[in-house]
Amino acid sequence: MSVLRVYQRLLKNHFMVVQAAQTGLLMGTGDIIAQTLIEGRTLKTYQPKRSIKFTLLGTIFVGPTLTVWYRLLARRFGNEMSTSTTLKKVLSDQLVFAPTFIAVFLTTVNLINGVPIAQIKKDLPTNYPDIVVANWKLWPAVQLVNFYFVPLTHQVLLVQGVALIWNTYLSWKTHQ
Repeated sequence: MSVLRVYQRLLKNHFMVVQAAQTGLLMGTGDIIAQTLIEGRTLKTYQPKRSIKFTLLGTIFVGPTLTVWYRLLARRFGNEMSTSTTLKKVLSDQLVFAPTFIAVFLTTVNLINGVPIAQIKKDLPTNYPDIVVANWKLWPAVQLVNFYFVPLTHQVLLVQGVALIWNTYLSWKTHQ
């Protein structure tokens, strides 16, 4: 049986689990890339706990959240791959979901890393605007393609494929 067929069957029978697992795997990979290629860490200075935290965050929080969000968009606007439906989904995604999710994500990453709430409140206004602007430079185009051409069952996978680059950026940005 081909890998694609196995993936399709797993997706059909365990949709949320597959979405969560692939998101966790890709987020962990993004952190490894951030640590080694961007931050220049060696095997000696690499922080495996950081990668594990990022992987768990993707598995437990990001993957399930994206899956529920895309299902909600499909229920609200339908699955028609039309210009009108796509634009409604992209606008909702970028003007409602993304700004909110980024704030929650940044707070969660900091809490997981043991940053005190007072420090999080102080740092959020500094990091948040940069990340939202970076989000708007990348994700509207990705989501136009995603919502217009990709079936709902594969939308999280496409996003997480592109998010390998995004997760690398987020990992680097949240660990400066």
